Amino acid sequence: MTTRALAFRTPRPHRRPNLTPMIDVVFLLLVFFMLSSRFGADQGLVLALPTGAASTAYDGPPRLVDVTPGGPHLNGVAITADALPAALGALMASPGDTVVLRAQGGADLSALVAVMEALTAVGLTRLVLVQ
Repeated sequence: MTTRALAFRTPRPHRRPNLTPMIDVVFLLLVFFMLSSRFGADQGLVLALPTGAASTAYDGPPRLVDVTPGGPHLNGVAITADALPAALGALMASPGDTVVLRAQGGADLSALVAVMEALTAVGLTRLVLVQ
């Protein structure tokens, strides 16, 4: 026999498949789906937009809440966020009275939302957001 014929007859050692590329792809997909997923529930604010025919005239004492970077102001007077619902309660006849909210001087959206949530938590139902 020739050496060439022996070369074809000798068994080759079996190679184990390389799983590294497949594992890399699985980890990349895992990272992609983790970064593109939302893990928390979104919260929404219910804002009633006025319509031309259904809008009513503003009545009663002024109830203007300015949200500033330094904290909220009620009718131009600085007030703490904890005391704001009680101070507004003295100016209101019912929880359905209008309260005007206005963001001033670079106030954060989170501060405005915190004031809105605090007012709705005490039962105020008619919040108007102006510029």
